[in-house]
Amino acid sequence: MNATLFSDYRLAGYYDEMFDDDAEPRDAYRGLFSGVASLGSDVFTRKTDLAGACYLNEGITFSHHGREHPFPFDLLPRLIRADDWAWLSAALRQRVTALDRFCSDVYGAQRCIADGVVPRWMVVSCKGYLREMVGLRPPKDRWVHLAGIDLIRDEDGVWRVLEDNLRTPSGLSYVVQNRTFMRRVFPEAFAGYAVRRVDGAPIQLRRALMQSAPDGVADPRLVVLTPGPMNAAYYEHSFLAQQMGVPLAEGRDLVVRNQRVYLKTTAGYDPVDVIYRRIDDAFLDPVCLRQDSLLGVPGLMGVYRAGNVALCTAPGTGVADDKAMYAFVPDIIRYYMGEEPLLQQVPTYLMERPDDREYVLDNLRSLVVKAVDGAGGYGILIGPHSTAEERAEFAQRIDDNPRGYIAQNTISLSRAPVFLGGRFAARHIDLRPFITYGARPEVVPGGLTRVALKEGSLVVNSSQGGGSKDTWVLER
Repeated sequence: MNATLFSDYRLAGYYDEMFDDDAEPRDAYRGLFSGVASLGSDVFTRKTDLAGACYLNEGITFSHHGREHPFPFDLLPRLIRADDWAWLSAALRQRVTALDRFCSDVYGAQRCIADGVVPRWMVVSCKGYLREMVGLRPPKDRWVHLAGIDLIRDEDGVWRVLEDNLRTPSGLSYVVQNRTFMRRVFPEAFAGYAVRRVDGAPIQLRRALMQSAPDGVADPRLVVLTPGPMNAAYYEHSFLAQQMGVPLAEGRDLVVRNQRVYLKTTAGYDPVDVIYRRIDDAFLDPVCLRQDSLLGVPGLMGVYRAGNVALCTAPGTGVADDKAMYAFVPDIIRYYMGEEPLLQQVPTYLMERPDDREYVLDNLRSLVVKAVDGAGGYGILIGPHSTAEERAEFAQRIDDNPRGYIAQNTISLSRAPVFLGGRFAARHIDLRPFITYGARPEVVPGGLTRVALKEGSLVVNSSQGGGSKDTWVLER
């Protein structure tokens, strides 16, 4: 390993994305390593500072502890070979197709329950199961319109699914903007590389949304429904609306009349056929869901039931990305696809099962415990990094609410070099690729590589101090 910016870099027994076990750059990274290693620390520091300034000036921020921060961005990209990506794309399409069919079935005929694939108690006890959707068929019978599937690589470099995000997965805007600022701040990194483009991701999303419009609508009219500027992901809502060329609306901007949804404008009322919603199920309609919601549209679900508007992603899809339901996804794939799952998972224990619960309570020190409805890295116990007090607290939580928690084996997430303090240090990473689903599932080439910036941390979420990298899918 070249003794420049990487002089303090240590592999430490984890699978490293950039270096092999002999500390030599992997084939795909050789050119990049040579170029980066020749730069001085001051040069790379200036580039890093410039990237942060660009993010801040463009308003690309996230909310952390009540304050807005520029999204931390590491300038050394993560590379994925073309053949690896081709396989990953097929695996992701398989998984999302199966989860979409599961949603259709579980709110319809429930064949999977009758045939013993998924227990009834698991479905009806799921917080994401929306009884108002039973018997309702969305336009085109499409339930999942945008999915973000969190992937990791284990100590052997094997890709595994960590969790599924089907409701309102965030991060697609950062995929596009990371590439934009990478080319602006560090264009020389691309020398010698043919990298698949990601700037078409918003148009790919728009196409999927338009293809999910109600039958008979020749020229669908689309809006993005946001909770408003106080939401932590508001930047993404506005960016995607702008890139798709469609209005950004809050609930108060929409009105229901004669079983149709309309957007209030200065020129009158414009009909709406497709709503890309970024608010949670419960807040969509105060008439039939949460009556105290100020974010939704009164009467919206009635229009949806009448088949006169598409809600993307469909309400109720949370039944499929519940962290306890994750344990059944391999069987769901076999059932609906007639195929073996291509992607492996992390061994998972369900606290509703007495044997699983007993094992977990006896082994909290070595396991990861998650709240089934947790998000953003919250509600997690990482056993190897926990204290006795934390383990006792989670043991009590499990006893009080077994359905509310799962446990998983601790996986050694792969690591990659991250520029910190003038040198590169190894940090754990994951990958969130995005899959749009209109007429067919399509995978955005790359995805959001998230970085745990704290040494030893396995939590990559921005809300927990994580950052990101540009993800390059190589053309050849």
